[in-house]
Amino acid sequence: MAGQKNGALGATFTVVRALQIVSLIAIIGMTANFIAEMVSSNRAPPNVLVGTLSVTCIAVLYCAITYILYLDAILPFLINLGTDAMCLIAVVVVAVTVGKPLSYMNCMTIGKATGNVDSAYDFAAGMGKNLNRDSGKVNYYGWAGANKATCLEMKSIWGLSIALCILFTFSMMCSLCLWRRSKAAPPKQTGV
Repeated sequence: MAGQKNGALGATFTVVRALQIVSLIAIIGMTANFIAEMVSSNRAPPNVLVGTLSVTCIAVLYCAITYILYLDAILPFLINLGTDAMCLIAVVVVAVTVGKPLSYMNCMTIGKATGNVDSAYDFAAGMGKNLNRDSGKVNYYGWAGANKATCLEMKSIWGLSIALCILFTFSMMCSLCLWRRSKAAPPKQTGV
């Protein structure tokens, strides 16, 4: 097994990949739920959510494939470093676009101001207020602050996106170190 011969770096790479996959799957679940609610109410989801879902689906497939290649000891670490950097850029874009309106919101006060609408029906009914009248798309900025539950879930997606930025940076460093180790000359054998 590759992790055994790569020592602590291999174990770190394994833990980081596992955390990345768990975070990505959590983001996919929450984002897909929002999109499904909007589509079932005959509303077009905002581009922010569609982009988030697209990026995270591609990233989770990438993480799974590269980990399988790592386990079989055929992962090219330098190429992995470059693709981790591309994933990092994509996740930074997701974190920034998702977090733009959320950084100014206090989710705990939203329920007091708008009424506590936490059921799926109230969520779908409230979407009509947040429509862009020209395109029929849901206005992300108004929708994210529509109720407390939506705000908290979107902040969870934002927080996981920020965590993924850190994790992809960490996996890049692991890949760089593993690549350097694989290119290092083996130690000279001294005759005993």
